[in-house]
Amino acid sequence: MNRRRVLIDCGNTRMKWAVIEHGQWREQGSSDYADWSDLKTHLTIDTDCFIASVANTVHEQQLAAVLEAAGVVANWLTTGTEFAGVRNTYQNPRQLGVDRWMGLIAAHARTPEPVLVVSAGTAMTVDALAADGEFLGGIIVPGVSLMRQALLQGTARIAETSGHWQAFPLTTADAVQSGIVAALCGAIEQQHARLAEASSMPPQCLLTGGDAEMLLPHLSMHAEHVPALVLEGMERVAGEGVSE
Repeated sequence: MNRRRVLIDCGNTRMKWAVIEHGQWREQGSSDYADWSDLKTHLTIDTDCFIASVANTVHEQQLAAVLEAAGVVANWLTTGTEFAGVRNTYQNPRQLGVDRWMGLIAAHARTPEPVLVVSAGTAMTVDALAADGEFLGGIIVPGVSLMRQALLQGTARIAETSGHWQAFPLTTADAVQSGIVAALCGAIEQQHARLAEASSMPPQCLLTGGDAEMLLPHLSMHAEHVPALVLEGMERVAGEGVSE
């Protein structure tokens, strides 16, 4: 019997979900953890629910209560050591965030070439995947909001005013915004160059996360925006564990 699947990607500050029926993506949505109304409309007793979460315990408990009230059994996905040709080489494989793991799985399914997987969220992760599916490693840096908070908290004369990117900023707000974009793009470009050198060919680059669109215009190389990358990986993992 075909059953609906609801995939939920729980990040630090927001969650995304997708509803899949008969192998087709029917609906997608997102929200913060203050509003569960939209998600609740997709939860029925005949739903298989899969969750990849890096959220805090409070948010996970809230989600678990919502699912229980709807009579939905939750399948909480975890990071593995190998899946569909992708090999997790982290020294402690379980320490690799499940969202990063799902992103790597989705990226390898999208391309047989080396690929840089960038998730620009609360924190930004930049992960390198070889053409043969070996995870070469990745970096983690503060994302846009965390960088801005660090400047606001650590300096005396930077106001909370939002700025805009400028090549040569002439206001403090623009200088902050432009500096954040430069730092994040620089991290991506440096890892892209390292992966190109290790692979002896230019790798593809996939961007996901809430701040991906902000960074895309400022990268020096081509990158593809894939908003549902983590959900794509979750769909592949869920498909292995559920019979249709």
